[in-house]
Amino acid sequence: MSAFIVTGLICTVFADSTWELALKSKPERSSKSVHWPLLGRNFENQVLPSRLRQSIQNQQERSEILISVIQLMIVTVFALLYAIAPKTFSQDADFAPVPWVLSLYLVFSLIRLGLAINRKLPDWMLYLSSVVDIILLLGLIWSFHLQYEQPPSFYLKSPTLLYLFIFIAIRALHFDPRFVISTGVSAAIGWTMMVIYVVTKDPADNMITRDYVEYMTSNSILIGAEFDKIVSILMVTGVLALALHRARNLLIESVIEGSAARDLSRFVPEEVAQQVTQSEEGAITGKGEVADCTILFTDIEGFTTISETLTPVQLIDALNRYFSLISQPISRFGGVISQFQGDAVLATFNLPKPDVDHAANAVRAALAIQAVLKGVEFGDGIAFNTRVGINTGSVVGGLVGSGDRVAYTVHGDNVNLTARLEQLNKDYGTRIIVAQSTRDEITDGSFTFRELDEVSVRGLQRPVRIYTVASE
Repeated sequence: MSAFIVTGLICTVFADSTWELALKSKPERSSKSVHWPLLGRNFENQVLPSRLRQSIQNQQERSEILISVIQLMIVTVFALLYAIAPKTFSQDADFAPVPWVLSLYLVFSLIRLGLAINRKLPDWMLYLSSVVDIILLLGLIWSFHLQYEQPPSFYLKSPTLLYLFIFIAIRALHFDPRFVISTGVSAAIGWTMMVIYVVTKDPADNMITRDYVEYMTSNSILIGAEFDKIVSILMVTGVLALALHRARNLLIESVIEGSAARDLSRFVPEEVAQQVTQSEEGAITGKGEVADCTILFTDIEGFTTISETLTPVQLIDALNRYFSLISQPISRFGGVISQFQGDAVLATFNLPKPDVDHAANAVRAALAIQAVLKGVEFGDGIAFNTRVGINTGSVVGGLVGSGDRVAYTVHGDNVNLTARLEQLNKDYGTRIIVAQSTRDEITDGSFTFRELDEVSVRGLQRPVRIYTVASE
């Protein structure tokens, strides 16, 4: 009964793995999906983008280097144990197989490590490697009866058999159950053949006994004991392959979610992307976060006129370069860019990323923007003179949109006020205007502020006192 269960388990995992391998080579998603509920959700039934497949492939290639290193460690340990262990076999023995097998395995492991480092290990080589591991180990075990001048049944009691499980286990590092199965099945078949060799070597005396005591104290063999060994090999192989199949799905899910988070962070702030990928609900609208923050709004002076002198391609290239330049100081001082609006940038400090010194950092970012753009041309003698408005107050930030299309933004009167302050720069001939609310948050005197005026801003009933900042 155990044999039937193990065989069914291995066949199920191997069939599902083979189906996944076939799906990888198809350019289009199959309309019919084979799914084994026992194995959990199967992410590879989706045709993954090439960049995700490459990411998984890179993980597996690094795993092959680790496997090769472990193999070298095994042969090194085996050689040390052989060197220091007392030699109980006769020195007159015709054959001493251990040094030969260890030498062959060392050469094979070094070749395999070199191929793994150079990423030249195709699947057929991985299958061959797993089979060669088993052949060398079983060949070593088989030779023991020659070395110790005993009947063939002698090698069936060798504890070296336990190394088979190590070779099966290290195949799990590749995160592909096919190689675990190929190693385990090779081991089971190999051990079966060694048992058959013992039984058929001498037809006159097949060495079989039914007495357990006789089996333990002589060179007799107990068929039930050998059957248990084979079933144990297959059971470990099947369970490990099943666990590995499920772990592989988790690996793929992790790669997919990690890639989605990186892609999402290109459209929304990285902090928001992390919140979305880690939340139970995912990306849903209607849940806003209210917080006091400092808003920074930038705009390019005379951009409409400038855009008429550039071709569309030149304009996009210039804007991308401009946004890259001003994004750096904003990020460096803890700001989070919420929106790119034409040539304008809306950034917040202390939302969604906490920052106790948000007002001062926003002013530092504004000064750094002016410094980084100084002397930079975005075309033939074209400079982007940037005006900045800064204000501090309560806003609400969250995902907005409808259906499956959402975007992160901040809303509130203070956001509108910041945009109005930026526009006032052209009236006062300044590049940076800071609201009274922001200046009041900065109490350490680290900036030189110059009062400009008290103005009435469209949309607000109360007047706002405004300042410009010269330096830090």
